[in-house]
This record gives sequence, structure tokens and C-alpha cells, in this order.
Amino acid sequence: MLLEAIYHRPKQNWAYAYDGNTLHIRLRTKKGDMDQVHAIVGDKYAWEETQEMIEMSLLSSDALFDYWEAAVIPPFRRLRYAFQLTSGLERLILTETGFHGALPENSNSFFDYPFINPIDVFAPPAWVKDAVFYQIFPERFASGDAALNPEATEAWGGEPTPRNFFGGDLQGVIDHLDYLGGLGINAIYFNPLFEATTNHKYDTEDYMKVDSHFGTNEKLKELVDACHQRGIRVLLDAVFNHSGRTFPPFVDALENGAESPYADWFHVREWPLRVVNGIPTYETFAFEPLMPKLNTEHPDVKEYLFKAARYWIEEIGIDGWRLDVANEVDHQFWREFRAVVKKANPEAYILGEIWHDSIMWLQGDQFDAVMNYPFTNAVLDFFAYQTIDASTFTSALGAQLAAYPQQVTETAFNLLGSHDTPRLLTVCGDELGAMKLATLFKLTYPGVPCIYYGDEIGLNGGGDPECRKCMVWEPEEQNAALLDFFKQAIALRRSHAALRSAAIRFIHADETGRVIVYERRSGDERIVIAMNAGAEPAEVSFRVDDKAVNEASREVAASADESSVGLGADNTRSHKASSTVASTLASTLADTLTSRIGDLPAPEASTEAVQEALARYEWLSLLHETTQPRYAKSGIVTLQLPAFGYEVLLQQKLQ
Repeated sequence: MLLEAIYHRPKQNWAYAYDGNTLHIRLRTKKGDMDQVHAIVGDKYAWEETQEMIEMSLLSSDALFDYWEAAVIPPFRRLRYAFQLTSGLERLILTETGFHGALPENSNSFFDYPFINPIDVFAPPAWVKDAVFYQIFPERFASGDAALNPEATEAWGGEPTPRNFFGGDLQGVIDHLDYLGGLGINAIYFNPLFEATTNHKYDTEDYMKVDSHFGTNEKLKELVDACHQRGIRVLLDAVFNHSGRTFPPFVDALENGAESPYADWFHVREWPLRVVNGIPTYETFAFEPLMPKLNTEHPDVKEYLFKAARYWIEEIGIDGWRLDVANEVDHQFWREFRAVVKKANPEAYILGEIWHDSIMWLQGDQFDAVMNYPFTNAVLDFFAYQTIDASTFTSALGAQLAAYPQQVTETAFNLLGSHDTPRLLTVCGDELGAMKLATLFKLTYPGVPCIYYGDEIGLNGGGDPECRKCMVWEPEEQNAALLDFFKQAIALRRSHAALRSAAIRFIHADETGRVIVYERRSGDERIVIAMNAGAEPAEVSFRVDDKAVNEASREVAASADESSVGLGADNTRSHKASSTVASTLASTLADTLTSRIGDLPAPEASTEAVQEALARYEWLSLLHETTQPRYAKSGIVTLQLPAFGYEVLLQQKLQ
């Protein structure tokens, strides 16, 4: 055993309350070093009476480490625990004081989780786990009221620049809600809508007013109500890190200097406010003089911003906030902000824009989730840029899965493009196959997927401003086949709880190649996805169904004793998710659930168990771009995957 690689701490992602009754405990070891890891658990006030040993499962792996996890329900909501590590003939015990050859008699030296206090349990809104978001850049999505257009508005579809306008507005969104419903999304994230001078609106002038070029507060209320009638949630973008140059308190500070009643609303290094050698004498976003940083420790600033946060939830009915430049605002402000927002609506979703490790914002006292750019980078490196192989890709994801509590993973905001990045199709080199694979992976991975407007019909473009093109509405100018693929992939996710769960296991990942195979589970439902991210055809063989056959074998044995063992039991908590999907979405998959493939028994299973599995299970192809797969009686499945090919298989237990 490499002892230096073993790590645990009874905090954060290593030991946390998943709900009011369940603790998740994790341990890190060197990759491939352990045969088994057990948690020895019990109540600290009744250790002898409650002590038990629980086998830990392998949560994920990265290039260096394995991460083990056990879900424990303490009898009295508190837990004392140690770890037993087994590698070959070697066995050690790990407690808070270090390694031991045998379990210490006195449990006072063990790790301790004092108590599951309900108020401390991090519980993001339940609806978010079932959401598929669609991001809209309002100025470029659709124009519905030409009377609102700014001066010098250009013809729709022209070349975007950092400063031009095309007349997108809220009425345009209302006019296309049927389109969004048909696509299958059930949540919208809007870039800023508040009064501002730019086309992107990140330079807020008035936090209490919809920009006049977009409409009115009343029009936004109409839009939100119309979305809610269709089962679509609405998330607004807010910039509380900085304001705009025309924000009245900043204008006053410019005019009156240090004597302004708003002088302390900003971080001023030197009066008067000015720019010296390209550097403002006051703190800003980056070095942008038009975006002065707000002093979010000031009580009057907090009162104003918290008033805005409440207003849009209570009066307009929005379902949450996306927070720009969230990591540059003090933590205390976000703690108070969360209290304000959750009081207005306990189910509001609070999403922070953070591009790096975000554990300190995800303790349950600030954000519900962050924009998952580490996921973005890994997916693009593998599918789009093709700079990493399958093994490196799955290692990167394995590290991410272990870095956060499960409820964080379930509601992480997974995106592959936005107003800040080049378009997905462009980073894929305009290769539709690569784009489709990246999209399918996002829609079959734990977390909350978000689609940037226009990706579904083939919009391309480099970084800002090219990524902010006008939406194309003429059907003949849209990629109809790509749009149909998006509809099917979204419907697939919304139809299957396994694709919305946190349970994922990589079955196959080439060390130097471009093929991955992974499984998703929820209860009895099991889905296996195979992908070839390479430009050349590939054949992949893998064993799929050992677990099902082994459990069928136990069922056969148990049935002889007139008892039964449930399929799909494991030591991670599964979740209920709505299986209701609009009929328009269900019909999309109606003709794909027809291919009965057969079962894949493990070679070591008895004949009786094999026959039992064959009688109780079937495999259905949900979505595919493959040649005819081949199956061997040994339990090895072989797929012929064309360039950028894929296969999504559902294992189903027959009634």
C-alpha cells in the first residue's frame, strides 16, 4: 500500500450529509492499490451495540487515485467511523490518528461526524435535477416588436460586432415559445435583461427595470407566466460584482468625488475617479472603466441589491439567478443573498459563474451550483480539439466527480458553449459528428445540461462577438437533421431517470484511442452508451452485464428458498425522477424502442443463471449511429462504430 496516497477528512466532499438521514463517506487511495475498502461505523455513544462494517464502492478514478464511497444511515444521525484497507494479504486500519495494524479498542481516536443538523444539509432545488436549460442572448434570439428597436438597428442576421444592435426582445421570445417547447427544453437562462447601454447588458444601469429595448417589467412577467404554463422555468442573469458607467450612484461619485453620498459604494484607490495609463483609479471588472466594482460589504449596497433580488422573484416570478463574476464578490454577501432569495422562494436556483474549483461556494450556504467549466474543458478537449485520449478524458471526469458532494454533481450546470466562448460547432471544426457526440455526452452525463441558442440548428462562430449571431428562423436555413437529433437526445434524457441520476461508471476507455463506453443507473434501470470520438471506424468489445446475471443467479438460488433478492441494489442512494414527458417528446422515440438485442450473460455464470437472465432481461437500442452490433455467448458485446458513431442501449427487466 502506498500510504502517502491515502486521504480522508470529515468535511466537505469527503464526509457530508446527503439528506436528513444519510451520510456519504469517501476515501482516496492510490489507483489500483486496494482490493477492498470497508468503513467501520457506529454511534459514538453506543459503539459496541451499533458497530458494523460496510463495504465501500469505487466511486471514480483519475490518473493517480481511486475514490471510494459508502452511503451510511446512522441510527441516531451521528457517526463515528474508521476505514479498513485490504491489498492482497496486507490489511490496515485508518483512524483520525493514523494507521493501525488492528482496530483500536477505544473508538475515541476514530473519525467523527457529530450530527446531521437539518439546517446544515445542502439541498439544491429538486426540480433542477430534471431540467434541460436553453441559454438565450436576448438581443440576438428574436425580434417581436420593431417599435422597441434602438437607433441604427441593423437588419436581422447581419454580422455581429461588440457594439451593434439587431432588435431582439422579449416579445420575440414569447413568439417562439412553441419552438422551445417542441425542442424539449424545460428551463431558460437569459443573459441580462436590465437597463444598460451595451448589447450584452452586463453594464447595469438600473437593477429594477427591464431594458426598454427588450420591453417592460410587465412584458417580462407575461413571458415568465407563459413559460410557467408550458412547464418552463426562468433564470435571470445578474451582475452584483460591478455596475455600469451610467449607474446613478456611480454618476454621482464621478460628479461629486469623495463628497458623494455614494463614495463608499465603490472601491476607490484615489480621487477623483479617472483612468491613468489605462488603469482606473477605482476597482473595476478587469480594467474596464465602464464597469466599476461594487462594494458589496456596504450596508446600503446590500440593501439595494437584495431588494432587486427579491423583486424579480416575488413580483415577476422568476425561478432563480445566474450570478456573473461570482467569485470576485465576498462570501458573506453571498451568504446573506442566499438567505434573502430562499426566503422569497425556497425552490429558487442560485447559479454562480466560476470557472475553476468551486468547493468553497458549494457548502450549502451560498450557491446551489456553478457553471461547470472544468467539465466543458474536458469534453471539448476530447470530442472537439481531440488533444486527449479516452483514458485521460475519463480520468479528468473522475477527479471532478470526487471533488464535490453528490448533490452538487446532480445540479452542476453543464455547458459546451455560451456567449463567452466560441460556438460548439466551430470548436469541433464544423464536424457535425463530433458536435453530436459532445452534445449526446452532455445529455447523458450527471448534472444539468444547457444548450446555447442556435447550436441545435447549426449556428457556428468564433469567440465574442461571433458567438452572438442572430438566431436563424428560416427552416430552409436550419440544419433539420441536427435539430431532430437534439430533440431525440433531449427526449432521451427526460424519458430515463438513469440519465438524470448521479450514478456513472466508465466500462471502457482506450489509453491511446478515442472510444469510451459508460453506464448510467437508477434503480433497476440501466443504460449503456458507447461512443467513437475518432475520425476512423472502430470496433469495441466489452462485457456489459455481469451484475445483472450475478443478481439473477442469486434470485434463482433465493427462489428455491421462497425468498427473493432485489435487482439493482447498491450502496449509493438512487433518486426518483419524473418519467413524464410531453407527448411530442415521447413520439420522437416511439420508433427507436423496437430493437430487442438479447442479454449478455457473464461467462462464469451457471447455465441456470444464464437462462434466468435471458428470461428476465432485454436490451433495447434507444439511439444509435452504428453498423449492426455483434454479440457473443460469452457475454462480450462487440460494436462496429463508424467515425463519430454511438450506441445507446437500455437494459430492461421484463415483468
